[in-house]
Amino acid sequence: MKILIVEDNPTVRKLIQRATADIADEAVTREDGADALEAYEEMRPDIVLMDVKMPRMDGLTATRQLVQKHPEARVIIVTDYDDDQFRQAAREAGACAYALKTNLTDLEAVIQAHCICLP
Repeated sequence: MKILIVEDNPTVRKLIQRATADIADEAVTREDGADALEAYEEMRPDIVLMDVKMPRMDGLTATRQLVQKHPEARVIIVTDYDDDQFRQAAREAGACAYALKTNLTDLEAVIQAHCICLP
């Protein structure tokens, strides 16, 4: 499985990489939404793990643009914000799931539940 990790905090990026290491054949990281859009075009990942608050372009804007251009894109918002308003905004942007950074041990299960990856 190819995973695109979009997170501006380098420590959290590494934690997400570790949390997905068992299922990722390839993991690419980017620091903001604008870079994520470019990386998606290059790698066509099976899943995108997207932070919400980032410089240049936030994760909700990037998700919206990505899903509009590529309806097949599977984006999971990974955030600190355990808030119904953010969950609703993520759904409206086109995210298929919402995961909390405080539960990264559950991230693999969230990915497998929301990503149908064909060989």
